Amino acid sequence: MAKFTYTATKDGKTISGTIESSSKEQVASILSKQNARVLLIKEDRGGFNLFKRPGKVKQKDIVIFTRQLSTMVGAGVPLVRSLATLQSQTENKYFQKVITGISKDIEGGIALADALGKYPNVFNEIYVNMVRAGEAGGILDDILKRLATQVEKDASIRKKIKSASAYPVVILCVTVIAFFGIMIFVIPKLGKILKDLGGEDAKLPVYTQAMLDVSNFVQKNAVILAVVTIVTIFLIRRYIKTPKGKYQFHGLLLKLPIIKIVIAKIAIARFARTFASLMSAGVTVLDALEVTGGAIGNKVIEAELANAAKEVRNGKQLSEPLSASKHFPPIVSQMLAIGEETGQTDTILLKVADFYEEEVDTVIDSISSLIEPAMIIVLGGMVGLIAASVMGPIASLSQNVSADG
Repeated sequence: MAKFTYTATKDGKTISGTIESSSKEQVASILSKQNARVLLIKEDRGGFNLFKRPGKVKQKDIVIFTRQLSTMVGAGVPLVRSLATLQSQTENKYFQKVITGISKDIEGGIALADALGKYPNVFNEIYVNMVRAGEAGGILDDILKRLATQVEKDASIRKKIKSASAYPVVILCVTVIAFFGIMIFVIPKLGKILKDLGGEDAKLPVYTQAMLDVSNFVQKNAVILAVVTIVTIFLIRRYIKTPKGKYQFHGLLLKLPIIKIVIAKIAIARFARTFASLMSAGVTVLDALEVTGGAIGNKVIEAELANAAKEVRNGKQLSEPLSASKHFPPIVSQMLAIGEETGQTDTILLKVADFYEEEVDTVIDSISSLIEPAMIIVLGGMVGLIAASVMGPIASLSQNVSADG
């Protein structure tokens, strides 16, 4: 994030200030939504920048902030006073500064949504757009309640995924470290023992010889292997961050067994809950689709929604293009069609979201229960292979020595 200074005109007056954002284009968009005509935007590179390296705001803090703000707004407390109270209650220092900045903007006549939009690293596009719709419709307190629920659901799903992936990641790291440790330090010593027992010309089993060859290769090329691995990981991560790379990576994830099921269910749950919330806030279908696409977290499914939006623009109901989707199951389009017919799209989609969130929980729990025995089998197989590679030839050589004696 960078800090930009701007000069613009609004209502015949020249205004200036600073905005923290990722690009000049985003700053121009924020000012345009405030009905200001941009004269100059410049990145501020000099001097002490309070927000140059912003801290992080946890999802829990945003949920508490949203729920409390909803309660205070619903009780008729003015926004500035509500924000001042919340600013004094939060323990996150960076979040305190963010809330102070929002409060100052509102005192200066800026709408709450536009003030929130200046901090995209804290409040995402969905949050800002839903607040904007709530302000326009006069239902800000209700929208904030929905937002808090949505943030809680997203945080819950993320927590479950992290929890499920923590064990296999740790085991994988330990396995890789153990493999290189055994190959570099243990196997060479065992190879020396075998050669001492049987001599240089001793004929070893194929799997034992293969392990010794791998050990020799790793020993001689350990530095090269480490450098190549690090460079490869760096290049892959960098490529994945590009639009094309991210699209291909997300497409690959949707083809992997088991993983594709989890990702698809998470995407559908996010789509249903976000789209329902936006529709209930009075956002148009096309605008809701555009915002929802960016919240799903998968570029392939986002592209499908973009294509669906084109067909909606041509006069079709959203349920029609979704019925032909590769990643949205028929039940989603069928439920959506019922919602379109009855005028209760938001209510029905919330039920779809609840259903798929439960499905995600079930799938993740099932995967978690299978990961531990699978990892034990893999590690046991490695230990067994090493043991067989060492003990087999030792036993054979011992018998030969006994026979000779």
